[in-house]
Amino acid sequence: MAEGMSFDQLKSYSRLEQIAANPVDLTQEGVMTPKRIDSMMAEGLGMKLFYSTERVDEEVMEALFELAAETHALKKMEEMQNGEIVNFIHGFPSENRPALHTAMRDFFDNRKMAPAAKEATELAYAEMEKLKDFLAKIETQNRFTDIVQVGIGGSQLGPQAIYLALQAYQKPGRRAHFISNVDPDDGAKIMHGLDLAKTLFVIVSKSGGTLETLTNQDFVKEHYKRAGLDPKHHLIAVTGKGSPMDDPNQYLASFYMWDYIGGRYSVTSMVGGVLLAFTLGMDRFLDFLRGAHAMDRLALNKDPVKNLPLLSALLGIWNRNFLHHPTVAIIPYSEALSRFPAHLQQLDMESNGKRIDKNGKPVEFETGPIIWGEPGTNGQHSFFQLLHQGTTIVPMEIIGFCESQWREDVIYKGTSSQEKLIANLLAQSLGLATGQANENPNKFFPGNRPNRILLANRLDPFTMGALLAYYEHKVAFQGFIWNVNSFDQEGVQLGKVLALKFTDQFALLRQRKTPDPKSFPLGHAFMRHLP
Repeated sequence: MAEGMSFDQLKSYSRLEQIAANPVDLTQEGVMTPKRIDSMMAEGLGMKLFYSTERVDEEVMEALFELAAETHALKKMEEMQNGEIVNFIHGFPSENRPALHTAMRDFFDNRKMAPAAKEATELAYAEMEKLKDFLAKIETQNRFTDIVQVGIGGSQLGPQAIYLALQAYQKPGRRAHFISNVDPDDGAKIMHGLDLAKTLFVIVSKSGGTLETLTNQDFVKEHYKRAGLDPKHHLIAVTGKGSPMDDPNQYLASFYMWDYIGGRYSVTSMVGGVLLAFTLGMDRFLDFLRGAHAMDRLALNKDPVKNLPLLSALLGIWNRNFLHHPTVAIIPYSEALSRFPAHLQQLDMESNGKRIDKNGKPVEFETGPIIWGEPGTNGQHSFFQLLHQGTTIVPMEIIGFCESQWREDVIYKGTSSQEKLIANLLAQSLGLATGQANENPNKFFPGNRPNRILLANRLDPFTMGALLAYYEHKVAFQGFIWNVNSFDQEGVQLGKVLALKFTDQFALLRQRKTPDPKSFPLGHAFMRHLP
């Protein structure tokens, strides 16, 4: 991409716009053939990406690959993984730093690394060794059965999604819980179901000053004090080195995170590592990291047909910028991935929900879509009505597995539950794409609802790591192509600043003991309605 040139000024953009005026019609007889399905399938790391049910053909794919080349998407991915500064806005104050989440799982091979990546990998390895030693120590004590993650945003969504996804592999007698919301009912619900003497709490805050997290930490401490226990023997800090939480007098152990790892990209760091290694065991946690690392390497493959994250990113850009679909549903046909769409919602919308490019200029095109989703087959009996026959077309990303995790099943009417699950997955994909003609308008399905399937054999730790990194890189590739900064999140700051002003006023009112709306200069209209 030439310096200063916008995404919508590119030669490939103009070509794609022209093609999008008359995209392939998936409902036409003879379009969805076995040959098309076979040719529109990419494979890597035991995963298969089927995209014949997208509204693309060879001409579209060729133009999308030109778009990737014209925007230097692969070069930017290499730069990110090498530790070059990718989190910046030219000419304006910004975080101005690398995005090195890949370094957290890059110690499985001896390849030559750029200095910044090498240093980050060495730091990550040191924390991993600390974690191994800590877990070995508490294992000998045999004291702890439960662990609670106290954090918000990326400090909770990712770790919780991965824990639930891999719960089938957790060590016997280990459980994990999560407190994120500053709503006291959230914390109370968790605290009242625990044996505090057998519980560890992981307090996660990079800055050591996250208001919700510190409030919930005090909530936890109060429960320990009322139980006559010392919270220091139960609290673990995951924070930035030198932060207010980096204090051995307050915590049983401390693990470090770094400012070049955004919260939504932090699952493979100590943010997710402490809880996942405690519940799954170190070996399975390392398998999870190996899967993520393998996908990191695959994301550097120069062949876009073999580069699964890049291919998926380009299909998403086709749907968003050229077919003009504003939202994406991520539907895992796996109950284990019940919270994975929530993590991906933050990952995508916080990364690419941007209105300016990296030069600080407002963009004249659409960027990140609205992400949402729930597991299938439940969604089929809920919102799929709109997906099939509604007036808004919602592209879908479907995730499925050939085998179940627990390998416990039943044969009913000639097929197993897992076979029925996969049958539903395939049926929905085909039905959304091809529709159904019918003279009865109520039974008419228009089709041409784009979707693609990512199919793996079984959801195990390695596959989960690869799946996580697949989506991380899909999002990053889209940001590179749009030339937006996928690694900051200024959009969350305004609400924080205003909330602090409100809480300061609440503190004043508490001191006065009489809530007086007239003395509350900011938001007095809201205060007037408080009980």
